Amino acid sequence: MPHLLTAAQQFTPQGQVLEVREYGQGNVHDTFLVTVSDAGAKHFILQRLNTRVFPRPELIMQNLRTFTAHMCGRLRREPLPRGRRWEVPAVLLNRDGGDHWLDPAGSFWRALSFIKDAQSFDTVRDLTHAREVGSALGRFHHLLCDLPPARLADTLPGFHLTPGYLQHYDGVLAKNPAKKSPEADFCLRFVAQRRTWAGVLEDAKAGGELPVRVIHGDPKVNNVLLDAATGRAVALVDLDTVKPGLVHYDLGDCLRSGCNPLGEETGDWETVRFDPETCRALLQGYLPLARDFLTAGDYDYLYDAVRLLPFELGLRFFTDYLEGNSYFKARHPEHNLARALVQFRLTESIESQESAIRGIIRDLSEGGR
Repeated sequence: MPHLLTAAQQFTPQGQVLEVREYGQGNVHDTFLVTVSDAGAKHFILQRLNTRVFPRPELIMQNLRTFTAHMCGRLRREPLPRGRRWEVPAVLLNRDGGDHWLDPAGSFWRALSFIKDAQSFDTVRDLTHAREVGSALGRFHHLLCDLPPARLADTLPGFHLTPGYLQHYDGVLAKNPAKKSPEADFCLRFVAQRRTWAGVLEDAKAGGELPVRVIHGDPKVNNVLLDAATGRAVALVDLDTVKPGLVHYDLGDCLRSGCNPLGEETGDWETVRFDPETCRALLQGYLPLARDFLTAGDYDYLYDAVRLLPFELGLRFFTDYLEGNSYFKARHPEHNLARALVQFRLTESIESQESAIRGIIRDLSEGGR
């Protein structure tokens, strides 16, 4: 398409654009892989940001520059263990030296360096993969734990604030009652039965039990890149939601994504389950890198994070279904309802295994207290 070629050329000071093709399966932005005839970097990532979701995309770029510079500084001072690599996506400048380009229609485009010899997967393949996913999130938090959260803008106000999502859900439901179906009725009951504990993490934060730190915001399995040769984690990508928040939202979201063997898009929602051994492996990767900043209070709320995050995402999917699929990309009208069912069934599975999950957290955290 001509407009894609034009956008790609804005970030190609040398060489010629050979190909622009869709890349990844993101639910928010339009992402493309650009191939260029350059002897150096032969590929880069081109994105058209969704400004309905992120109405101030310039703040995203400001944050990217701030935390990637901090992370690179930490890596220079703190070399990685032998055999490890960790890549930080770099912001590519346009021909005028800016970090983005506005096309004639007002669309916001940006380019990032491509991390080569790496791959991602939508679901965890085995326990070794799970440990690497946990290690990636742990390294990300470790490298940013001394970055003052106040230096970052909140690119998505209200993100991961479950009480706020409930309030929005109530407003949407009042205007757009759910169509009658067994699936929708299940979702309505599910939300009603769990309203009272939705503020557990925000209440702990307000009470001074949980500190605000820099978080990724969306550390699901397919945002972790693995070295194609060694299988070790080399990057955590999709960085637009990096902001001040609770690390519990990140860890809960990572476990939500990683410990569901069937994945987020399965149509067989009734057989979705939370796998405790994958949970153990993921925490084995995460906790050794997080013990230098986690507090006793942080450990006390880890189970609550595991339980809350799939409920929160299911609530968001169900609300978007009621609202006409205005936030998440949907392939058909019932897509976000199906996604909500998956997350709610995952929440049920977690609740049924509470004692086992708490035991795993206790066993692995004792060395860090």
